[in-house]
Amino acid sequence: MPRIAIAVEYDGAAFEGWQSQPHGRTVQDAVQAAAAQITMHPVVLHCAGRTDTGVHATTQIAHFDTAAHRPLSAWVRGVNAHLPSSVSVRWALEVDDQFHARFSAQARRYRYLLLNRTVRPAILAGKVGWCHAPLSLAAMQAACACLPGEHDFSAFRAAQCQAKSPVRSMSLAQVVQKGELFAFDFEANGFLHHMVRNLVGALVHIGRGEAPPEWMAQLLQMRDRRLAAPTFSPAGLYLCGIRYPDQWQLPDQGQIFAPPSLFSL
Repeated sequence: MPRIAIAVEYDGAAFEGWQSQPHGRTVQDAVQAAAAQITMHPVVLHCAGRTDTGVHATTQIAHFDTAAHRPLSAWVRGVNAHLPSSVSVRWALEVDDQFHARFSAQARRYRYLLLNRTVRPAILAGKVGWCHAPLSLAAMQAACACLPGEHDFSAFRAAQCQAKSPVRSMSLAQVVQKGELFAFDFEANGFLHHMVRNLVGALVHIGRGEAPPEWMAQLLQMRDRRLAAPTFSPAGLYLCGIRYPDQWQLPDQGQIFAPPSLFSL
């Protein structure tokens, strides 16, 4: 039975998260229903990382098994013909049954986009987070320095997180700025529930001068979510890519994909 890996791009504001729900208003439900129009039988998608309501993806990886034999174009253009405009399959590839979108992944990358100006966004509403107070890039960059490496991220873990361990290995944590737009990039072997939004919340707290850069390292050591900053809005969060071993030869590995107007920092 063929196993098909796909990359999915979506506007999270149009859905109530990735994970399938009885009401059917999730990305998984939309893509499964569209794929079933091509397979002519129900399919179950397995994804690399579940996203919450309002969180976007430029490259979410998922796979499904099917008894149907179709050209790869059918899994892209054919499935897209049955999807709403807010979600699209970017590419498809047949893989062997040893591949698993979640368990074969080595790392996941997220980017958070934050508009820093006194007036809230209109055109970018729902696509970026917003902070009206001036932010210090230098302070936030200094705070990021303690994040790479293996840590217990309990201070940045949502209360409802179901992960067995709060320990994660982070390979990238950085902040860059272009005009009024800040981009926060994180790459790790895995993320806890709300972990990125909680990290951004702490960094913004530091950027506003409400805590020194050393506070980030202190939060890691204290491992207490109650002592950290509030969870930041999901609007500016993007799942940007999943890294897999070279043996799978998936397209676009290790890159960030998105419209240049939002991701050219």
